[in-house]
Amino acid sequence: MTDSKLFQPIKVGNLTLNHRIVLAPLTRNKASEKGHVPYVSIVKEYYSQRGSDPGTLLITEGAFIAQKAGVFKYAPGLWTQEQLDAWKEVTDAVHAKGSFIFCQLWALGRAANQSALKEEDPSLDLVGPSPIKIRSSETPRALTIDEIHEYHELYARAASDAVNKAGFDGVEIHGANGYLVDQFLQDVSNQRTDEYGGSIENRARFGLEVIDAVVRAVGAQRTAVRMSPWSTFMDMGMKDPIPTFSYYVSEIKERHPDLAYIHLVEPRVTGITTRSLDEIDARESNDFIRDIWAPRPLISAGAYTRKSAMETADTKGDIIAFGRYFISNPDITVKLKQNLPLTPYNRSTFYLTGEVATGYIDYPFYSAK
Repeated sequence: MTDSKLFQPIKVGNLTLNHRIVLAPLTRNKASEKGHVPYVSIVKEYYSQRGSDPGTLLITEGAFIAQKAGVFKYAPGLWTQEQLDAWKEVTDAVHAKGSFIFCQLWALGRAANQSALKEEDPSLDLVGPSPIKIRSSETPRALTIDEIHEYHELYARAASDAVNKAGFDGVEIHGANGYLVDQFLQDVSNQRTDEYGGSIENRARFGLEVIDAVVRAVGAQRTAVRMSPWSTFMDMGMKDPIPTFSYYVSEIKERHPDLAYIHLVEPRVTGITTRSLDEIDARESNDFIRDIWAPRPLISAGAYTRKSAMETADTKGDIIAFGRYFISNPDITVKLKQNLPLTPYNRSTFYLTGEVATGYIDYPFYSAK
């Protein structure tokens, strides 16, 4: 055991966590191919296992706010009653363990797959802030003002349904990794000339309006947002993100000072890869956001070890998100507290599709020999 802040309680929104270790949002491909309904039998077991230490916060994989928000096969949704009913069984299982669960709200924008959209519904288009494509994809159609306003409502409805029908404790808006909110914010993907493009204030408008809409739907203490200022995943990476993200976070603080938390992806992580310290420019740091947002709750994600997690919690006050090692260690909170060895993860099983337990719910809990 240790007296590190990592293992001390903290208040997040209207919840009191027993420690500062959270499950990062992780796509696992465990929903039906067509209906995007979580496979309840294994999904509720997966999350309840990881909530077995009471007072733990779990963040789900991204769940699509609507069919038009862009769909990946085997990824879950939040727009049908069948999906919500399945999620309710998951949240009930987590709450039965005395833990908490936020749902990540996902819209892909230009990162969607054109053929997958058309397969879902021939009327669906690949869209984004501007007709700027990802290198490996088709060119998106720029969203109209009316469509932008519709997205505000889609986020709000998904948030309300997640909390009021599916039983989630809150929602995290996925504003990172080159998806829709991030696309509007950054100038590499947004070259609009109307009120949603050009200046920092205009590029931040969509994300801020989404947050406003979600807060109106479920309250600030049940609302959070994720961002990745330095990531180049999905062809992102503006030359200098500091002015844009400084304004964005300052506005969030001004409008919603009691937001549950901000969730930051550390500069060393770009999508599914991790960079070494030698590959990171000295100016690439999220401390400018910490300075603006402090002393409010902030989650940091980025290939943490036990040592670096404790150091960051103790020196910066962060809550630490674990991803890959939380997959292979459902009781990672206990193992980190007691400095027990961690079970290695098997990357080849991360994205196995279908109702399969392998690499999902078959990792063992610690057992003293």
